[in-house]
Amino acid sequence: MKITLTKPDDWHLHLRDDEAMASVVGHTAERFARAIVMPNLKPPVANTQLSAEYRQRILSALPENSGFTPLMTLYMTDRLTSEEVIRAKQSGFVHGIKLYPAGATTNSDAGVTDIRKLYPVLETMQRESMPLLVHAEVTDPEIDIFDRERVFIDRYMAMLRADFPELSIVFEHVTTRDAVDFVRESNGPNGATITVQHLMFNRNHMLAGGIRPHYYCLPILKRETHQEALIKAATSGNPRFFLGTDSAPHPQHAKECACGCAGCYTAHAAIELYAEIFEAENALDKLEGFASHHGPDFYGMPRNTEQITLQKRDWQVADSYRFGNDRVVPLKAGQTVHWQLINE
Repeated sequence: MKITLTKPDDWHLHLRDDEAMASVVGHTAERFARAIVMPNLKPPVANTQLSAEYRQRILSALPENSGFTPLMTLYMTDRLTSEEVIRAKQSGFVHGIKLYPAGATTNSDAGVTDIRKLYPVLETMQRESMPLLVHAEVTDPEIDIFDRERVFIDRYMAMLRADFPELSIVFEHVTTRDAVDFVRESNGPNGATITVQHLMFNRNHMLAGGIRPHYYCLPILKRETHQEALIKAATSGNPRFFLGTDSAPHPQHAKECACGCAGCYTAHAAIELYAEIFEAENALDKLEGFASHHGPDFYGMPRNTEQITLQKRDWQVADSYRFGNDRVVPLKAGQTVHWQLINE
């Protein structure tokens, strides 16, 4: 059995930098035509000049004739200005500005401390048609980690949607029924990315029978009822939901330690794993929309013209891959994947 799709895009990707980036970017370039590249490096990619330099490093690291296009983003800090937003828009290669609440995830210490202080910047983004990409979690220590997405919706997302009705907002890596309902039901240009790991797993997979650090990501895996809501949204054909892996490589030693970092590496088999999920729901006919059409339509970009072919054929994921001078352990390491990307 084979399926042929318009070559998909990844609308949420972490590539890291330098040698580490060069060792993993090929996995993405093989499967995706374009990807929204996250800006949470150290230091963060907080202006257009830094974004241009990072983009060039990615292009230089790509396999020859890959055809892959990195779609760059800026890291929203408390110091972001309207002038920088305009400069980013005019660049032609910056396609969104990422809001990380300070301390929400990996390398987010420079994130926003008070979104209200950035309202003039958001007004400029709305006017310039520059999308806002949101890591939607509060970071208050008194809020249970499993409730942080829901609380962010109540405190901030509804407010942003009401105050900037024409601003394109991408609710990144939704993980709860609450987020699905918000994206589907609220007015305005709303989009949401959904990851492989949040579709395939819930918190029992991460915690039952022993902690599995390679399932630990932020936002954290939730209850099965939330997983079911995500699967329903992804396979619904609703154009507000589209593919974003949030593939986030970390060295093996940084995951398997007393205080392991958050992130799942999925770029090595992302489209294949999405195919497994959609097949299990008898929704393979909806995969192309989710993976290849909804994202570019939301961002106002042309759909890709190249195609890829997936074959129903078992293959085993490697135990690890090179990651600069280290190793990265991928999702499903050493396990069987039932669809395979083939070259025809």
